[in-house]
Amino acid sequence: MPKKKKVKKVKKIKIIKKLKNDKLKIKNKSDTKSSDKKTANLGPDDKPEIKKIKKQPTEKKIYNLKDYVVYPKHGVGKITAVEKATIGEIDIQFYKIFIEKEKLTLTVPINQQSKLRPISSINQINKCISILKTKPKIKRTMWSRRAQEYDQKINSGKIYELAEVVKDLNKNTDIIADQSYSERQLFEKAYERLKSEFEAVLKTSPEEVQKKMDKALGRVQISESTE
Repeated sequence: MPKKKKVKKVKKIKIIKKLKNDKLKIKNKSDTKSSDKKTANLGPDDKPEIKKIKKQPTEKKIYNLKDYVVYPKHGVGKITAVEKATIGEIDIQFYKIFIEKEKLTLTVPINQQSKLRPISSINQINKCISILKTKPKIKRTMWSRRAQEYDQKINSGKIYELAEVVKDLNKNTDIIADQSYSERQLFEKAYERLKSEFEAVLKTSPEEVQKKMDKALGRVQISESTE
């Protein structure tokens, strides 16, 4: 008889444990169902998680219509419009920038404007003129390596580096035989980029800017002597 009592007790404990486990399973199912109901009941305006993604990060610098800016790979451009577009449910603002020299219109998102810089100040232009007046520094390395360095300086968007390229590649003459084709190409590219920024800052005609630059480079004497 005592042995039978022990078996009954063991059975009771197992039944209690089973009931507890079943209750837990039912509770978990109800929790998952309620969470599914909550997500299903969300309306089109209720998107708390997506709101963070929808905010477009902005930068401190704000440019206005008709402002001149410099895009490193293309040079000086003018902001012709500030527009909005929706891409992948995200509202994006961007600048439309017209590059006069290349007849090109760029679309630059406002949150990626780190690629842009404002045009130089008059003090910076004066410093560029003083750079143009200094003697050229030509490294004793292969032309292919120097050409890469010059091209990097031109596309850096930094006006002082641009002035250095113009100064270093200046031959004080317009005679094509005095320069290789690649030298002349790089010189003209740097010269035109610098000239366009001079025009935007000084607000003078291209002819006046060219005279100013050529005088600093010592090219005026050559043109006068050939006349």
